Amino acid sequence: MSDELEVATLANGCFWCSEAIFKRLKGVKSVLPGYSGGIIKNPSYDQVCTGKTGHAESIQIEFDPKVIPFERIIDVFWHTHDPTTLNRQGNDVGTQYRSAIFYHNKKQKEIAEKSKKELEKKGVYQDPIVTEITPFNNFYEAENYHKNYYDNNQGAPYCNFIIDPKVRKLVLKYGKDVKGEYQ
Repeated sequence: MSDELEVATLANGCFWCSEAIFKRLKGVKSVLPGYSGGIIKNPSYDQVCTGKTGHAESIQIEFDPKVIPFERIIDVFWHTHDPTTLNRQGNDVGTQYRSAIFYHNKKQKEIAEKSKKELEKKGVYQDPIVTEITPFNNFYEAENYHKNYYDNNQGAPYCNFIIDPKVRKLVLKYGKDVKGEYQ
């Protein structure tokens, strides 16, 4: 990887799912689960779960744009969750599960907005895309027990029924972008 790493901050439902997906991509150096977009500093998981802090369960991705450009990160983002459900991903309901792209610069904003418009124009989704595209202003790391949750708990029912299908979809649709150890 080059020394020129970039950061992307995304919210697309449960951060256990998102972390499992994005850490498998070539060019991704790290993925941290956490909380973005809220009104209090350093919230706990329990606080975020109330829906009163304004935070979304998010991931912060450190990546090498020479290996995987932001455009590809966003493409994977759109196709590995449902960006048409407001404050919900499957059985996970609440503002903390909203779909959001927290852009770090003008280029990320332009790429995110352009890709959203293209998906809408192509009619990829039956319903309107409700993903917020908003400036990044904070990210607080989740508690340690949330980190690498899927890899550490693959026998758990949530992992079997919710995350496994998403990881299989990633490998099927984006196989050439997946790190060898996850093929």
